[in-house]
Amino acid sequence: MLLNDRINAFIELGTFIRQFKNTGFKKVSSVRYNDDFFDEMAHRITTAVHHNGWFTEENVLFSLNEWGNALTEENLNQWISSYSLEKIEPKTIGVIMAGNIPLVGFHDFLSVLISGHKILVKQSSDDNHLLPYLASFLMAIEPDFKEYIKFTTEKFEKYDAIIATGSDNTARYFEYYFGKVPHIIRKNRNSVAVLTGNETAEQLNALGEDIFRYYGLGCRNVSKLLVPKGYNFDTFFKAIYEYNYIINSAKYANNYDYNKAVYLMSNYKLFENGFLMLKEDQSYASPIATLFYETYNSENELKEKLEKDKEKIQCIVANNFLDKTIGFGKTQSPKLSDYADGVDIIEFLTKIN
Repeated sequence: MLLNDRINAFIELGTFIRQFKNTGFKKVSSVRYNDDFFDEMAHRITTAVHHNGWFTEENVLFSLNEWGNALTEENLNQWISSYSLEKIEPKTIGVIMAGNIPLVGFHDFLSVLISGHKILVKQSSDDNHLLPYLASFLMAIEPDFKEYIKFTTEKFEKYDAIIATGSDNTARYFEYYFGKVPHIIRKNRNSVAVLTGNETAEQLNALGEDIFRYYGLGCRNVSKLLVPKGYNFDTFFKAIYEYNYIINSAKYANNYDYNKAVYLMSNYKLFENGFLMLKEDQSYASPIATLFYETYNSENELKEKLEKDKEKIQCIVANNFLDKTIGFGKTQSPKLSDYADGVDIIEFLTKIN
């Protein structure tokens, strides 16, 4: 299959996905195979929502919207322009996906196929309704993909390389089991926001998107604030108040109540506003409905800390604090070239012999 054929198929997939928006589903007559796929895709969205209590329709459609906007001719060509993908000898790449947020493994799926390799997918049972159906649309658009895409629930048998995403605990298992083949194995990572006290209300409000989207379950969600000593959280709480509706989710509210009870029984000092708790803690991975924070004395001290802990951090949200920081409200809208853990998947895939 030619590179241009692969690109065009994903462009068509992007056009298909863009029909399903939070503002409503609108069937576009010019989309190929739409009569065969549109209604069932709408049903799959509903099924995904009912299957996983954390997958609200808003969050599922947000994820689809992000991918629909990413899969354009301009974005795809710009992304792969710096790689040589025309003469890739197809290998079988086993991909083990997480299930914490909707379509969390789509970037790996896209990367393997756009590079010219075959993919063997093992999904989490928490997120296994959308991707197989999008794959079936892709195979209708480009039938050659039928020989390149396989989903399984069984143990991997034949593969040439592995991309696996999991926890620190599962990573040890992955290293042991897949260590003899080329591999990318991802562990726990979390994202942080650096505040100086000079942020505008608009920036702090946008930070709420980084904190609350997907209920904070993604590695790109901000789970910790780094603030100057003596920082006043009143401005922060005021700016994010419009996200108070999140407490209407029973699952989120249950976590809020449980974690608050645990903290209070342990006599921890908390700041809270009825839907989010702030707890001073050196860890990066905070529980649902909790945001950890840590204070710093100087920017140089903080930069040294972030450098030392870079293997634990996925994204740093800040206002021009470091070269590779992300703007407020942008963590869940990565570019195609924003690789998980900073590992260039396409470069990895081009070097598999």
